[in-house]
Amino acid sequence: MTTLNNLKLITSARNKSISPIVHRRNKLISKLDEQLQIATSKRDGTLFAPKRIKIYTDNATGERKSIEITKRLKEWYWTNEAGKLNLSVRYGSAVLPLNKKGANAIELTNGTELIGTLHKLKDAVIAGEFDDAISEVSDATRKAFNK
Repeated sequence: MTTLNNLKLITSARNKSISPIVHRRNKLISKLDEQLQIATSKRDGTLFAPKRIKIYTDNATGERKSIEITKRLKEWYWTNEAGKLNLSVRYGSAVLPLNKKGANAIELTNGTELIGTLHKLKDAVIAGEFDDAISEVSDATRKAFNK
């Protein structure tokens, strides 16, 4: 029991649900992490192929099976006519507006700047700078389902 005496013991209950804003932030942060890994692997010349588990029912036996397949990821950046990179931030299938004027992309010069910008965007999401844009897109999606 000497080990327990050296630890700070408290009484706590686990929060069963998190706020919708924090949940949305976490989703966007995980997607930014994926884009960061795509850009980093492309810069390093390596292959980034995340896996996911797919569960299906075998038609012959009727048994449920699971296999590991490669997750399809779409890059959020592309090269424009001038040879510069454009980066848009997406939440689901919607492109987030980046300012009040309606800008929807960031112009970058190279892959190194892309990686730095993705890190800055991740910090901005953690700070809550995208909360209004995420809520706007999420509400519009929700209203589209309630037609």
